[in-house]
Amino acid sequence: MPRSFKTLDDMGDLTGKRVLVREDLNVPMADGKVGDDTRLRAAVPTVSELSDKGAVVLILAHFGRPKGKSDPTMSLSLVTQPLSHVLGREVRFIDWDSAPEAVTMLQPGDVALLENTRFHAGEETNDGGVVDMIAALGELYVNDAFSAAHRAHASTEGLAHKLPAFAGRQMEAELDALDKALGAPEHPVAAVVGGAKVSTKLDVLKHLVGRVDHLIIGGGMANTFLAARGVDVGKSLAEHDLVPTADAIFDAAEKAGCTIHLPYDVVVSKEFAANPPSLRTCNVHEVASDEMILDVGPAATEALGDVLKTCRTLVWNGPLGAFETPPFDTATMSLARTAAALTREGSLVSVAGGGDTVAALNQAGVADEMTFVSTAGGAFLEWMEGKDLPGVAALSA
Repeated sequence: MPRSFKTLDDMGDLTGKRVLVREDLNVPMADGKVGDDTRLRAAVPTVSELSDKGAVVLILAHFGRPKGKSDPTMSLSLVTQPLSHVLGREVRFIDWDSAPEAVTMLQPGDVALLENTRFHAGEETNDGGVVDMIAALGELYVNDAFSAAHRAHASTEGLAHKLPAFAGRQMEAELDALDKALGAPEHPVAAVVGGAKVSTKLDVLKHLVGRVDHLIIGGGMANTFLAARGVDVGKSLAEHDLVPTADAIFDAAEKAGCTIHLPYDVVVSKEFAANPPSLRTCNVHEVASDEMILDVGPAATEALGDVLKTCRTLVWNGPLGAFETPPFDTATMSLARTAAALTREGSLVSVAGGGDTVAALNQAGVADEMTFVSTAGGAFLEWMEGKDLPGVAALSA
């Protein structure tokens, strides 16, 4: 698919140009320290490249939910030092009151972090006045925050209509990976969709059955689909009121030539606890009325691995079992390692995203071996639903 957006390669001579760069720096903090600097590190390639090319880099980001008011506990001044450390270069902090004058004092190559965009009441409503005020500070706009691209805010969407707009390196990598996964993938394509409830991923499932060859359903969601197939799932988490919806998805998959894979052996227990005494593996038709399904069984997990071996592309969102509690992480860990091995040998393009998925891949020690792992939660899910993301669409306008 031809690129519909411009990148840093299309920006021309940047010496002395003021470039507004939207990043996602919404990192977890405790006692003044950053708990996970993944998002800070993701900003490094774009910010460093622009700075090295002589641009005046003005970073825009949100932090927390201050609801349009200034709040010192959500000031991006708290992130300035950690960001400077990760970048390996000085980052100045600029508050909104002093911004118009402060940006004129910066020299080519300087990097500055502007105060929390959500301190403006009009940021989240994409207010034209806020867009104009921020746009006046720069000459070019770069969106490098895919994880905020599903929101039509002033700093994620509005600015792209006011200034020449480009995708940053992280945004570019994300969009390229997503295009390989579902936009123009190499078939056969498999999708793993897990999680607790069908209701949270209905749109994902409806969209995927028409796009993929194999749909692997895990987690509590699989129980609802098993119930739709007449399986007694005992006291497992299941949304029995959504059985007709599951039936409709089965029908849509059949029409589209998509095979839905459900577990035929499962790991069950009478209680949800780590390594419970009542733990056992059984056929799905042998689940007792006082038992709950908590993971996919070993035979089904091996069969799913065999499915991946026939595929060229994999998109993954959600664990197969209650992976936070051992031993109900076994199926997820096993399939993740299979996917990583196939990716390593070059037979599979693997794209994964969503908070639980990233945590599971890290737990399996294979996050770095997948083709691409997206840290975007809501944006990744909306992309899997086939929705247009405002921040991405604005780059292509």
